[in-house]
Amino acid sequence: MDAREAVHKAKNYLGDLYSDEGLINVGLEEVDFNGITWRITLGFSRSWDQRSSPIPALGGSLMARSYKVLRINDETGEVESLKDRILQKT
Repeated sequence: MDAREAVHKAKNYLGDLYSDEGLINVGLEEVDFNGITWRITLGFSRSWDQRSSPIPALGGSLMARSYKVLRINDETGEVESLKDRILQKT
């Protein structure tokens, strides 16, 4: 499979798994391939993650963002795992 296929599988899997949670703003963040497994990182928000912004110029609200890393077997096309991506603070 190529990167587009792997991303498509990851987005479909995430959408199906979280179908009752109202995911919005789903987007591709990273793609990595080691010759055996695709690692696809997707970012998204949930409708209930909206919170007020302390800065009115930002439009009054902010959306929290979650990140998931999906591992997809290149040979079988099966999603092998889905994990949280923890962002490192600098």
